[in-house]
Order: sequence, then C-alpha cells, then structure tokens
Amino acid sequence: MSPTVTAILLLVYFAILILISYLTSRKSTPDVFFLGKRTATWPMIAFGMLGVSLSGISVISVPGWVLTNQFHYLQMVLGYVLGYYAIAYILLPVYYRLKRPSIYSYLQERLGGISYKTSAALFLINRTVVASFRLYVVATVLHSLVFEQWGIPYPLTIVITLLLIWLYTYRAGIQTIIWTDIFQTSVMILTLVLTVYYVASALDFSFTDVCTKIAASPFSDLFEWDDWRSQSHFLKMFLAGAFIPIVMTGLDQDMMQKNLGCKTLKDAQKNMIVYGYGFLPINLILLALGVLLALFLQKEGLPLPTKGDELYPHLATNGMLPPAVGILFTLAIIAATFSSADSALTALTTSFTLDILNLRSDAKHAVRIRNIVHLGLSFLIMLLILAFRWLNEGSVISALFTAVSYLYGPLLGFFAFGLFTPWQVRDRLTPLAALLGPLLSYFLSRWMALQWGYTMGYELLIVNAALTFALLSFIRKPVLAK
Repeated sequence: MSPTVTAILLLVYFAILILISYLTSRKSTPDVFFLGKRTATWPMIAFGMLGVSLSGISVISVPGWVLTNQFHYLQMVLGYVLGYYAIAYILLPVYYRLKRPSIYSYLQERLGGISYKTSAALFLINRTVVASFRLYVVATVLHSLVFEQWGIPYPLTIVITLLLIWLYTYRAGIQTIIWTDIFQTSVMILTLVLTVYYVASALDFSFTDVCTKIAASPFSDLFEWDDWRSQSHFLKMFLAGAFIPIVMTGLDQDMMQKNLGCKTLKDAQKNMIVYGYGFLPINLILLALGVLLALFLQKEGLPLPTKGDELYPHLATNGMLPPAVGILFTLAIIAATFSSADSALTALTTSFTLDILNLRSDAKHAVRIRNIVHLGLSFLIMLLILAFRWLNEGSVISALFTAVSYLYGPLLGFFAFGLFTPWQVRDRLTPLAALLGPLLSYFLSRWMALQWGYTMGYELLIVNAALTFALLSFIRKPVLAK
C-alpha cells in the first residue's frame, strides 16, 4: 500500500473526528469538558468504551497469542464479566453519591487528603506511561507506512500525531470523546470482521469451514486445568480477570469519567455490565483471526513467526494477502490506539486539573488552566514516546510496561481498605504504603521463583493489593471511621 493512499485514509479519518469535535463542542462549558452534557445513552457509551479498552497493542498481540497460549486468554476474559459486575454494584454507587468529576475524591473523604493525592498521582503516572506506549506503537506504524517514506523525521511524526488528537479533544473533552469513541469502535470492529472475511476467502473457507477449522486447530485450546504452576491455569487467569477490570476500569479516571456521563446510576450500571460482556465476541474475533493467519502460513508452507506479535502485521503488510487486508490493518491499528489515547489525554487533564491543582470544574479561569494542562500533558507524552524510541529494545520496553502494572495494586488496596473496613489511617504515612506494596510484591515473586520454582503471573496484582491493604491496616488509627 502506497504512503499516499495511507495518508489520504488518515486525512479522511481525522476530518471525521474533527467534524465530530466541532458538532459536540458547540455551547461547551467547563463542566461539559469533565462530565459531558449527560445526553449520551448508556448503550452508546458502552459501545464506545470497548474501543478505548482495546489499543493497537491488543490488535497486534491478541491474534499472535494463539501461537503460544492458544485461546487461554478467553479464560481471563470470562473473569472480566465478574469484575464488571463488582464495578457496577460496588464502585459506581459510591461515585454517583459523591457527585464529583474525579473518582479519587472518595479517598479524600474516606482516608484523607494525602491518600487522595497519592491515588491521583498513581493514576497520572501509570496512565501517562501507558498512553505514551500505546501512541508509540501507532506512531511507529504511521511513520513506517507514510512519513518515513516522505523523508519526515520521527519526532515530527509524533508532533503531527499528538496535534491531531489535541485538535479534536481540547474544547469539548469527554463530550467529544464519547462520540469519537463510538465512531472509532465502529471502525475497529468493522475492519476486524472484514479482515477475517478476506483471510477466510484466501483460504477458500466458507463460514462453516471457518468454525470447524478453528475448532479443530490445536491453536484453539481454551482451558488449562492440569498444571497449577502454569500462568495459563484457569483459576489464576479467571481470578486475575475478575480483578483486572476493577483496577483498570473501576479505579481508572479515564474509564469512569465516561460512566459518570450517564444520566443515572442505573444507566451507568447497565452500561458497565453490557460493556463487560462485549469483550467476549471482540476478543474471540481477534483470536479466531490469529488461527486463520496461522493456517494460511501453513497452507503456503511457510514457518510460523518466532514472535507472536509479528503474525498479524507481517501478513497484513507483505502483500501475500489481498491489499484490502493491509488497509484494514492500518485502520484497525489507528482506530484502536487513538480511541484509547485520546480518552486517556482527556482523563489525565481532568485528574491533574481537579485532583492536583484543586481547580473547581466551574471556575471562571477553568478553561485557560485546563488548556494549559492539556497542552503540557501532550508535550510530556511526546517526550515519553521519544524515550521509548530511543531505548529501541523490546525487552526494555516490555519490562517498563510490566513495571507500570505494579501501580494498580496500591489503588486496589486503598479503595478496598476504604470500602470494606471501618478504620481511619495515619494519612501522612499512606504514600509509604503505596511504595512498599509493589516493592514487597516484587521481592516476594522473586523469592517464590527461587525457593519453589513458582512463577507469579497475573495474580501478582492481587498479591500487591493485599500487601498494600495489610500495610494500611498496620498504620490505621485506633479511632473508627465516622
């Protein structure tokens, strides 16, 4: 696919996003940026949130996982459903009772100001790095497909990418994001379905053939019951799947900001449940695509890639499949990544403005401060993307990305302590608990690997939260919460 065709696709795509921004930003007020106009119905929000949760990394990696982990990932997706029920009926009532744009204000009310600032800081650090990493992936794709062939340097590619996001988010905020999410999720799902169709056609498979061949393939093995030491054991993945959405959605300002845009608590709860079930068909499509791509390579007598992440991008861009597959792959990557990145930038702006600067959402100078923060965070993300590019080693970036996940454990521990105990804490010591929880989790996982040969997998999140919870119990006050 020529860079000119790709560039035209990008221009049309972003022209639609900017048009959506214009239509949704009219008569915008400071409060609309943070909470929207509460006019979007819950099915619309639930549908759009699916695209936010699936980044370009998911589109690249999930099909490739079948080469090493078969369909085991669906065990975790089944656990997601349980986690979303917990969010709907435990966390959402708390957030709606607060009637504040920031979810971390609950900890200010329950544990104290320092606990509140600590939780907001954890979110800001984690989400900034994750958003930067996701944008690094899509910016690298765009650079190789378009800008590099035109002689444009990589840093300028980053500036152009962030400028496009900034243009359609800086005015209307969450109100714009809700509608752009709907558009981008639609594009992502449509491109994946069409890609499956084109790959199946290249294999001369009918719909029935697709179902039977995937079911018969060794790549589609779903459940792992036997080896309890395996990271893919059902119980480990299901329990981790139940807790991951609680922290990555229920305790994440980015995701909860959309739920707070629903008209009522009941609508938000419906949104969350339907959203949780929505992961099953989308991830099933991604995994099915991975099996079909592997079968295509076997049909052509070609070896499977050594790295699963190379499976989809390699076949989509090397000309072996119809040209439409390359176009659809590019659109799917762009839609998935920008859907998660633009909402992250809006949520980061909200959290920093309200939680760190203590600015009221309806303050007279809110728009000016908010725009400065929005621009400053865009610049910070640009620097982080360039840092990823400079490191240029998959192992280093993978280690950094894994380290970021440690930050979610303290958030879960903080909220669990606030929700399920009657105790107050010595507020000034809570940052120490947030620091020691992940450190103890790391050393415990290392010790278990050396002592018993047990490799801790996704359950590390639960251990991290439990240790943080224990540390908060250790520094509790003798006086019960009011």
